[in-house]
Amino acid sequence: MRNLNQFADMTTGVVYIHSAPVALCPHVEWALSSTLNARANLKWSAQEADPGMQRATVDWTGPVGTAARLVTALREWSGLRFEVTENASDGVDGERFSYVPGLGLWRGSTSANGDVVIGELQLRALIDRQPDSIGLAGDLEAALGTAWDDALEPYRMGGAGAEVTWLQQRVG
Repeated sequence: MRNLNQFADMTTGVVYIHSAPVALCPHVEWALSSTLNARANLKWSAQEADPGMQRATVDWTGPVGTAARLVTALREWSGLRFEVTENASDGVDGERFSYVPGLGLWRGSTSANGDVVIGELQLRALIDRQPDSIGLAGDLEAALGTAWDDALEPYRMGGAGAEVTWLQQRVG
């Protein structure tokens, strides 16, 4: 019988490079390879939403917390637009990170189906800070990452039909 207090060691996720200048593509591959300790041979394709830019998607497997490490590596280049997800696993919430130049980085917890989850304490803090509905609505939009979703949506659609690469982190 499984120990109910056990947390997952490994998880999966996806890195979406929505927009990268051609000159940065090898650097992105190096950053992913270095972080995951596995060779990243991404399948780059044109980003239709931003002519002259490239896009790529890679699925990954690694220890819980890998998404944050990937984001740290990718933030080196402010000209990228990207998202990194880490799927929810036993005892651990999922995460989604979105980076958009001009907006910066957004992070949210996600449920098993990928919905952004706002915890009770975070909601109480928002209500305390913004007692009127207009201010509260703005704070909730920020907590949900709405501005990042709005900014990235044309880039997400620009990747329809693109190839996905799979990387499994080598441990040890």
